[in-house]
Amino acid sequence: MTDSGSADIQAATDGRPPSHPRIFGIPALSAPVVAVLRRGPSDWWHVGRWLLDRPEYEPGAWFKGSLYPQKCDLSPNGRWLAYAALREPSDWPAGSVFEAVSRLPWLSALSAWGAGTTYSRGIHFEDAPGLCEIGAPDVGDPGPCLAQYSIRINVPIQFAVERRRGWVETPDSPPRRAGGPWDEDRNVTMIKGMPGGQSGSELIVTGSFAAFRTSPEWHEPAVYHLKSNDELAELAGVQWADWSADGRLLIATTTGTLEMHHVEGTHHEALWSHDLAGMTPNPQPAPRWASEW
Repeated sequence: MTDSGSADIQAATDGRPPSHPRIFGIPALSAPVVAVLRRGPSDWWHVGRWLLDRPEYEPGAWFKGSLYPQKCDLSPNGRWLAYAALREPSDWPAGSVFEAVSRLPWLSALSAWGAGTTYSRGIHFEDAPGLCEIGAPDVGDPGPCLAQYSIRINVPIQFAVERRRGWVETPDSPPRRAGGPWDEDRNVTMIKGMPGGQSGSELIVTGSFAAFRTSPEWHEPAVYHLKSNDELAELAGVQWADWSADGRLLIATTTGTLEMHHVEGTHHEALWSHDLAGMTPNPQPAPRWASEW
């Protein structure tokens, strides 16, 4: 699986002004790294690596097709990206719909499994070595990854990525059975306290379509709030948010910027920002290191 092609480059440079991108982040559990999935324009996707300790944004792959953010994951050490994708036409053994593991921020598959359908669940990492629940790959060998982590099949549930990162569904959310077999038909409320509890602040998100905070017309769009004691403040213009391990607020705005904020109670102040709105597709071959475990 490669990250670029001359025909794709030509298709991306048709002179249309870019719209605001959709952005989703997947923080690593044990490293100051966030995988950034950016959609736009149209069916183009960009993958980046947000290094929180510097802070700095490192651009990576451009991909023309479909990625499914809530079926993706980032290894606890921030090194490997598990992703679910659709790309046509396809002449490689995993087919046009597949799950794969790559080196963030690139999509060159180190291992890949043909899914056959976009109704597949996707895969994630578990911090215990040895198990590959999805079975033998159609491409590559996951052995080096399995020396550190297991590869598990996802459970179809709202906010799947967030749940693996400490977000908890509130008791007043509708029961899981109300969401249907893919848990798409209910509004839930998820909450996550600031790590360490320095200020008692909590992040809250309510909605039914987690990945981009932009819903199909029959769903309510998800909305973020900061809560502290009895005070509740909406995070206007935010399409994704989470905490860093040291208690900073990480944000992707609806206008296409990544931001890092200091939080006191429900008050927050930007410490760093990086604009992703003006990016245009520019596929490049992945570096050699991205093709090796």
